Amino acid sequence: MRLVHNGEVDRAEQQVLGRRVIAELVEEETRRATAEGRAVLDRTGQARLCAAVFDALFRLGRLQPLVDNVDVENVIILGCDDVWVEYADGRLERGPAVADSDPALIEFLVFLASRSEVNARQFSESEPRLHLRLDGGARLAATAWVTPRPSVVIRRHRLREVTLDDLVRRGSLSAVAASFLAAAVRARRSIVVAGPQGAGKTTMVRALCAEIDPGEAIGTFETEYELHLHELKSRHPIVHAWEARPGGELQPNGRRAGEFTLDDALYDSYRFNLSRQIVGEVRGREVLAMIEAMQSGTGSLSTTHAESAEGALGKLVTCAMKAGAHVTQDYAVRAIAGSLDVIVHVDVRTERAPASRTEPGFRKTRWTSEIAVLGPGEREKGYAFSSIFRCPPGSTSIVAAGGLPVEYRGLAAYGFDLSGYISETEQAAS
Repeated sequence: MRLVHNGEVDRAEQQVLGRRVIAELVEEETRRATAEGRAVLDRTGQARLCAAVFDALFRLGRLQPLVDNVDVENVIILGCDDVWVEYADGRLERGPAVADSDPALIEFLVFLASRSEVNARQFSESEPRLHLRLDGGARLAATAWVTPRPSVVIRRHRLREVTLDDLVRRGSLSAVAASFLAAAVRARRSIVVAGPQGAGKTTMVRALCAEIDPGEAIGTFETEYELHLHELKSRHPIVHAWEARPGGELQPNGRRAGEFTLDDALYDSYRFNLSRQIVGEVRGREVLAMIEAMQSGTGSLSTTHAESAEGALGKLVTCAMKAGAHVTQDYAVRAIAGSLDVIVHVDVRTERAPASRTEPGFRKTRWTSEIAVLGPGEREKGYAFSSIFRCPPGSTSIVAAGGLPVEYRGLAAYGFDLSGYISETEQAAS
């Protein structure tokens, strides 16, 4: 018997066996129906039935066609038959039902959460929220029992191999601003990308990571894999990717059985000879891991939800204070201001599509709205904040805003178009 050391290989073999068994069962049922004079499916119908059964057992069931569609970016489920699909071009349209009933949808989500061989999750009335990485890299967030109907959002990460130049071509970033961000990454400045949900924060971080030299060893720390840098071998050959694990029963020491936190991962990472430590999304106490990574001087990158660049600082301070009474506001402000260098704010706007459409639809526009630099400052605020790029009121085109601190002029040695920045500032002033 061959020993299987890799769960993915074992699962692939299970799927091959599953396809064969399903095909044999369908063929056997077809022969039985023919012998009994009952109606039978043609070859096309049999193939569709086999695919549907396979998807239900090994993939995402009725959700699979939506996830397989390369044009789909998000699937929003507000109940088994209340489904919205957001496409890559910004369209938001109604989608097909994904289950016969809400209980059936919940039952499938429970099955989906428990079947992972690598990082299984609980989903029950006692644990009514679910965050799960799906095959292919999509992210699923779900909740039930505490909402009127089960709510699910599936986020497909379409743009993985994205660069700052790609964002410039898409019109969401200016060439001068892109040169500043690229230089900041090369100079190992610590950067946080902030913005509302769905604004493209993870995409921006991937674009920033593309500026990291391929020879650098990178560590990523995420609650669920979203960056997927470890899968981009041609761009990032050396990536140690850590994923947190929630754990099971609460133990006397206050930890859950099998739990593995980002703090644990970061502690272990210091033995891995890393050049970069990248903490993914910060929604709560992950901010402490982010601060520690930034204090290590590796040029860390993270994301968080905030309505503005300066608002991101307040959000991070709030997250830090939630870690416990030992983290005071003064400490949080000083720690973040002393370790974070640059804040990039991205934004999104949803507009109703033309009224002539037969079905209600919407379009989304994404852009970079502000880039600011941060540092220790006066006693009253505890930090110094300078907005160096921003969009004029009503515009989605970012331009130089002036006020570039002297210490950032040195980024010209790393490729920052300082003359372009000065020129844009002068044009804005005139």
